[in-house]
Amino acid sequence: MSQDSRTERRLALLGGGFSTDDDGLLDDWVLGQVRAARPRVCFVPTASGDAPGYAEQFLAAFRSRGGEPSVLPLFRRELDDDALRAFLLSQDVVYVGGGNTANLLAVWRVHGVDRLLREAYDRGTLLCGISAGANCWADGSHTDSFGPLRHLSDGLGLLTGSVCPHYDSEPGRRASYRAAVADGALPDGWAVEDGVGALFTDGVLTDAVSRVPRARLYRVESDGEGGATERALPCRPLGISRSGT
Repeated sequence: MSQDSRTERRLALLGGGFSTDDDGLLDDWVLGQVRAARPRVCFVPTASGDAPGYAEQFLAAFRSRGGEPSVLPLFRRELDDDALRAFLLSQDVVYVGGGNTANLLAVWRVHGVDRLLREAYDRGTLLCGISAGANCWADGSHTDSFGPLRHLSDGLGLLTGSVCPHYDSEPGRRASYRAAVADGALPDGWAVEDGVGALFTDGVLTDAVSRVPRARLYRVESDGEGGATERALPCRPLGISRSGT
């Protein structure tokens, strides 16, 4: 990929995908953002400790979609620095899996992957991910990386503000994230319910979709008086899941 003055920098926050859904709607939406006839899609399972089953699940899901899927392991790294850079910069999509956000960021920084992903982003590679793979792109995030739910303030900063995944599905998420934004522990940000996809182009929300009727994307902001507000944003429906929930 080459960079020019017209290159759009894009990333997507996912509240689902191949590892949680059986309809493929969010993954198809991701691939629909790429113009390549056979998109190169790299899965980065760092947050799960490069869990083999997770990687195989990704490959099985994306082999049937007409692209060129691959996996980047870092716990048993196979590429030298030059090969790693060339590999990441050749991808149309980098898809980051869930797991431990804090561990993911630490491992990426040791191997220089944080810098390479920023370079790929600037060159037009679509960055996306679920859970920890959504948290990592923002300035800060809401995470259970340390056990209890808490804030993490040292993300990659490709998306201004903060991110909270699993906003509707994990006990305590909503109240804890709102409290973190209210007291300034986290900046204003985006809360992603399961089933939602949110696309940002040059840092601006340009598409929000949902694979289930009730799933929402929220903008959560400090009210400046010790509280926080949340605003549900319209989501374009992708379809109805088989479970109908």
